[in-house]
Amino acid sequence: MSEPQLAGQTVVVIGGSAGIGLETARLARAEGAEVILVARDRERLERAASEVGARSTAALDATDGGALAQFFEGLPGQIDHVMVTGPGPNYVPLLEMTADQLRHGVGNHLVLTLEVARNAAPKMRPGGSVTVMGGVGGRRIVPGIYSAATAAIPPFAGSLAIELAPVRVNVIAAGFVDTPLSASILGDDLDKRRDELRRTLPIGRVVEPADVAALAVHIMINTALTGATYDIDGGQQLVP
Repeated sequence: MSEPQLAGQTVVVIGGSAGIGLETARLARAEGAEVILVARDRERLERAASEVGARSTAALDATDGGALAQFFEGLPGQIDHVMVTGPGPNYVPLLEMTADQLRHGVGNHLVLTLEVARNAAPKMRPGGSVTVMGGVGGRRIVPGIYSAATAAIPPFAGSLAIELAPVRVNVIAAGFVDTPLSASILGDDLDKRRDELRRTLPIGRVVEPADVAALAVHIMINTALTGATYDIDGGQQLVP
C-alpha cells in the first residue's frame, strides 16, 4: 500500500458539510491530512465533522468578508490547502434579474475566491493550493447568467495563481454532479435528469461527489499544477 500523500498537511474545506466538499474532506483524511470544515449550518457541520474526523469546524457565512477574515486569523499554525465549493449556480433569466442580482450572480463567486485567497495566503505553506469549484456552463451558452459567471472564473483564478505564487490556484469545472444541491434545484425532476444522463453520457453513469473529490485531492497532491481549469462532466460537452 502507498503512503498517505497528504500526511502532515492541513486542508480547509469551505462548504464542507455536504456534497463535494464533504467527499473532498473524507478523501483528504484518507490521504493523511488534518481537515477543517467551514459551512453555514452548524448542526449539519457537526455531523459532517464527526463522519470524517475533522480537526475543527467553523460555522459561518463565507460570503461575509469580516467573518472569513476572522476565521483565517484565528487558525493556529499554518495550513496547506483550501477548497472552495460555494456559492451555487443562479439560473434566473437575464431579463428578470435586477442590477443587484446581476452583480451578485457574476461577482459572488469571484469575490468569495478573492477573499479566501487574500485571507488564507498568510497562513499557507509554499506549494500549497487553493482549489475553486466552477462549472462547464461557460463552454456552451445557455439562458441566464450561469454561462457568463462560470466563464469568468478560470482567467480570474489564473491571475490569482500568478499573484499568490508559490501557492497554487486551480479551478474544477464540473457538469451535473449528483449532490444535495442538485436535488434541491431540480426537485421532482431529479430522477428524470439522472436517467437522461445515464443514457447520454459517454461514461454511462452520473458524476458523483466522490469523482470530483478525487480530482480535488489530486490537485492538492500534484505540486506542478497551477493556473489551470480541469473539466469533470462525464463527457457532457461531447453530447449534442
